[in-house]
Amino acid sequence: MIYKLLRPGIFTLDAERAHRLTIETLKLSPLRGPQAAGNLAVDVAGLHFPNPLGMAAGFDKDGEVPDAVLGLGFGFTEIGSLTPRPQAGNPKPRLFRLEKDRAVINRMGFNNGGLPAALPRLEKRHGRPGIVGINIGANKDSDDRIADYAVMARAVAPYASYLAINVSSPNTPGLRALQDPQALGALIDGVKEAAGENAPPVFLKVAPDLLPADIDDIARLAIAKRLGALIVSNTTVERPNLTSRAAGEAGGLSGAPLRDLAQQRVRDFRKATGGAVPLVGVGGIGSAEDAWARIRAGASLVQLYSAMVYEGPGLAARIVAGLERLMKRDGFSSIAEAVGTE
Repeated sequence: MIYKLLRPGIFTLDAERAHRLTIETLKLSPLRGPQAAGNLAVDVAGLHFPNPLGMAAGFDKDGEVPDAVLGLGFGFTEIGSLTPRPQAGNPKPRLFRLEKDRAVINRMGFNNGGLPAALPRLEKRHGRPGIVGINIGANKDSDDRIADYAVMARAVAPYASYLAINVSSPNTPGLRALQDPQALGALIDGVKEAAGENAPPVFLKVAPDLLPADIDDIARLAIAKRLGALIVSNTTVERPNLTSRAAGEAGGLSGAPLRDLAQQRVRDFRKATGGAVPLVGVGGIGSAEDAWARIRAGASLVQLYSAMVYEGPGLAARIVAGLERLMKRDGFSSIAEAVGTE
């Protein structure tokens, strides 16, 4: 209710400036640390998640507020994408609200402070409870992007609950080419080798704009390389029936218009993997019903980000409460029982 009163004023600010204000406010938040495990707890890739709802990468790019995010009710959070060297990203403006569509378009371009800024924060929180994944990327001007991912894996693996390989952002030219099976196999091998013997599980974040053959190739590779999970999916370059003024902006689209496409991709990857690789459902999740539908379609975990822009910081707690209600309504005693039962 408070956020609904404040939102008109917040929306008078440029979207990126409003986001920065949100991060600074969370730094002052008294809500710290992970949620207690309850009926919604689920095990994925050897990790015990207190509930299946996570904050997607892109919100806390530099790992400034992971514990405050967990304190909002999320079962886990994913920081990044982080790159080896600091990166300014694309020219501003590069983040746009599509209010009529309850969507966001971004062309941020992996803007972050790089390892020099993130490592001290990661070292400081090392040993604290809570599942914090680290999403890693490559610098835009890198001569060897696979080597960049290896550098990142080696540096941050000791502090990550899991590593998320991001090869699916549409805002770094040529990055999605790394979803090609040959390049992707070499990339995963390089990340795993660099992360070391006691490496955390490795997740792979894929694009929604994939052909059926791409889905089958990635599914086979995920099984062969024993990935911890597939994150399905990143933003889309498609523009499905948008009505907002900023609809023509270049970049990746997220939010409500992505929901149906992202839902279908979870179904596709569930079928292609035969359930052998856990899925993290992302894209267009804005309610407990959306999250529950993604779980029933095959996702063991779900993530959101854009919906927070419109619903505010209380959204996570509302979705978690709603998931428990829906799980009981449909006669399941755990999230794991409901996965893929659509």
